[in-house]
Amino acid sequence: MDPVLFLVLGLSCLLLFSLWRQSSGRGKLPPGPTPLPIIGNILQIDVKNISKSLASFSKVYGSVFTLYFGMKPTVVVHGYEAIKEVLDDLGEEFSGRGSFSIVERTNNGLGIIFSNGRKWKELRRFSLMTLRNFGMGKRSIEDRIQEEARCLVEELSKTSVSKVLNIFPAFIYYLPGSHKKVIKNFVEIKSYILEKVKEHQESLDIDNPRDFIDCFLIKMEQEKNNRHSEFTIENLMATVTDVFVAGSETTSTTLRYGLLLLLKHPEVTAKVQEEIDRVVGRHRSPCMQDRSHMPYSDAMVHEVQRYIDLIPNNVPHAATCNVRFRDYVIPKGTDLITSLTSVLYDDKVFPNPEKFDPGHFLDENGNFKKSDYFMPFSTGKRMCVGEALARMELFLFLTTIAQNFNLKSLVDTKDIDTVPVASTFGRVPPVYQFRFIPR
Repeated sequence: MDPVLFLVLGLSCLLLFSLWRQSSGRGKLPPGPTPLPIIGNILQIDVKNISKSLASFSKVYGSVFTLYFGMKPTVVVHGYEAIKEVLDDLGEEFSGRGSFSIVERTNNGLGIIFSNGRKWKELRRFSLMTLRNFGMGKRSIEDRIQEEARCLVEELSKTSVSKVLNIFPAFIYYLPGSHKKVIKNFVEIKSYILEKVKEHQESLDIDNPRDFIDCFLIKMEQEKNNRHSEFTIENLMATVTDVFVAGSETTSTTLRYGLLLLLKHPEVTAKVQEEIDRVVGRHRSPCMQDRSHMPYSDAMVHEVQRYIDLIPNNVPHAATCNVRFRDYVIPKGTDLITSLTSVLYDDKVFPNPEKFDPGHFLDENGNFKKSDYFMPFSTGKRMCVGEALARMELFLFLTTIAQNFNLKSLVDTKDIDTVPVASTFGRVPPVYQFRFIPR
């Protein structure tokens, strides 16, 4: 027999055996496009725009379907109803974290974002409690954010007339690149954090914790005789890295993208500034109490997050047990992709979703309109730990900048490109230039 033909037949038999094992021995997976041997459905997916491919598949197979990335099946959930069902109603059953080969090399299943089981629950609970104790979502942290916003305005006022927008860190800008660059960046971040941890260890006062690292070190000391404790130096490093990268980076990327959209849409900026002048004036900084009196500005911030669709397909989840979901049985360990794009860009809720329009969050009387479909932080047990902090930062930073500056593009606004330079995992805005003109 021809060796090539023999190889093809062998691979085909292997694939058929795998499919049979999935359907008969371990569960009944949802339908999906027929995978090819070894590579699965990868050739049927536009890796530059995965969300578009998932939308196309959903039209054929419905709101729940199966794709194969290589030999491994992944269940895709598309649309608001299905996503709420798996992340809220079946939140515990789908609270596992899906696998990421590149992350496994840099993270080893530690920290909050990519851990599982007892480790994840204990570290998440500790992190939430600690962040709240330090004021996350409260007035005390609002004062600090306002202070940072004022410092930023002062720095921008000192710059020359033209400035490339590089005022916020952009580690994530490099993440969609080669795996070697990703690993290198994480090594540098971890090296920086290790240095800070050593500084904290040398100056630690158990009775007066200064920050998150101090609290973690104190918890480590309290559990030093517990052989099964999750509070180790390795988990401290990973958890702080998670908070630093996932927290700081997502917010700074959203801010950079938000300013680009305000630059592209001067009519929106003008309405925001008119509202700020009327409600806040020019002689004090915007505060969170102002938000209820600033429906257009509030809607603008929400629309920025909806439109940029920062993490289009969420961070993968996984089944923690065999789960009966609708007419299917999802085997334990199966990865789950939830398309947040399908919710944030649902045209039944957000007419003309491809258009940046704060009106998506305003009613007919101009009042702010909440939406259950606003899901940039995900939902359920794995939703973003720092949501309250991020919401506060975005509102205060964007309104403070708009209060103090007019944004002037160096090119015609019709030529401003808002298409992300990367959109596989996280959407990142293109590099752009503009002028900050003091008002």
